Amino acid sequence: MMNRKKFKNKQTQNGHKSKRLKSEKPDPFFTGDSNRRKKFEDDDVSSNSSDSEEYDDGHVAAAENGGESEEETAGETRKRVAKAYLDKVRAVSRREEEDGEEVDERGGREDGDRDSMVAKLLQAKQLEDSGRIRRSIASRVQNPKTTEGFRVQVKHRQSVTAVALSEDDSKGFSASKDGYIVQWDVDTWKTETYVWPSEEVLKSHGAKDPQGRVKKRSKHVLALAVSSDGRYLASGGFDRHIHLWDTRTREHIQAFPGHKGPVSCLSFRQGTSELFSGSYDRTIKIWNAEDRSYITTLFGHQSDVLTIDCLRKERVLTVGRDRTMHLWKVPEESQLVFRAPASSLECCCFINNDEFLSGSDDGSIEHWSVLKKKPIHIVKNAHPSSTPNALDVKQNGDLSNGSKDDLDRVHEKLGQSACSWVSSVAVCRGSDLAASGAGNGVVRLWEIENDGKGVHPLFELPLVGYVNSLAFAKSGKFLVAGVGKEPRLGRWGAIPTARHGVAVHPLQLS
Repeated sequence: MMNRKKFKNKQTQNGHKSKRLKSEKPDPFFTGDSNRRKKFEDDDVSSNSSDSEEYDDGHVAAAENGGESEEETAGETRKRVAKAYLDKVRAVSRREEEDGEEVDERGGREDGDRDSMVAKLLQAKQLEDSGRIRRSIASRVQNPKTTEGFRVQVKHRQSVTAVALSEDDSKGFSASKDGYIVQWDVDTWKTETYVWPSEEVLKSHGAKDPQGRVKKRSKHVLALAVSSDGRYLASGGFDRHIHLWDTRTREHIQAFPGHKGPVSCLSFRQGTSELFSGSYDRTIKIWNAEDRSYITTLFGHQSDVLTIDCLRKERVLTVGRDRTMHLWKVPEESQLVFRAPASSLECCCFINNDEFLSGSDDGSIEHWSVLKKKPIHIVKNAHPSSTPNALDVKQNGDLSNGSKDDLDRVHEKLGQSACSWVSSVAVCRGSDLAASGAGNGVVRLWEIENDGKGVHPLFELPLVGYVNSLAFAKSGKFLVAGVGKEPRLGRWGAIPTARHGVAVHPLQLS
């Protein structure tokens, strides 16, 4: 059943009510000084956003040409940045013409035609970002029989619990149960390790002493998230802290205490430095990575929060062990509660702002709509243990990280329910392509029909082990899986033939 609830901003640890982010400086509009102008400095630009950094060099050059630094209002700044972005889009359009598009007698399109095409590109991008249109990628995915299959490109010593990709798909991040956090290059697969600082440094960055009878801080990592600008990497785990890292230097810069249980999931809001965290303490907390500050806490789950996801809008999707999925509408201070028909939900992800997927411990995958109380489509037994792989082993050779015979013996020992447990789902952003993982030896690709018509299977990609995390490239050209011998949130099962690491599967698009 879907319920609407109100949630209130609770008090912080200091006893003051937390508020939404507000600027401490008064709005210039209300100061009475209409001629006041904000001085434009390079330091302010670099700290505001990654977009400002992109045009910082252009501003410096303009200042040099003018001979003197000019004062610039906030409106003028926005106009200049927008103009620079339009020039960038026009340059891309011009390059496409040079690469072979139709040209007129003078060697290019008329300015009016080019501006019309730029307007269409901007409109298409805005519609994709808002989720109003969906890229058709699933129908273009070629049969994986002709591809190389999954290959373990990054090795870990223990089961990988989380993988994440940067916004431009150039870098990847992975973490395992032993606290090993790795940054890797997608093209060369060169790896760089994040080094945990000493206990003294952690405390200077805001970390608290271990709670309870535990005397030593656990480095067991359960979740990762990378910001849209690629500057920040957030990690969470058994030590009940969110740790913030600088991806450029791979150094620890901040620790956020506050959760009373292990931090099980993390997600950055797209295009911002706003960070959402879910925990075994049944709460969701909101932080600001740029300001290194705590914002508020959301209450509603009655048990451990397992998975979290967020897009560009201030809407957060969470799944808990209380067999519910919550859609939090943060500005409206309300939430929608969805209850699973007959199973416990384990993972979830957004398709767009109004549709989402979930995976259950009974092997089902559910397709939900914000307008319906119940799933609009259910795929039962999505990861069966007894059904042979659609890709015949004789045609594809041995599996890349284990043998089918050994896997069958593991299934008999653990039971079908343990291996068919859907542990991860992912959607290629803004498209109709989805993937799901379990412990039955395959990752499945799915096509999401428009208008809620259902979810249809595409292909099965062999991969031995518990698939604890999945991530699509934004282009849809490859799929990344975090795999290991044990499931992410426990040690109730083990597949000895699996390998710990990050497995990558290329996707050929027609």
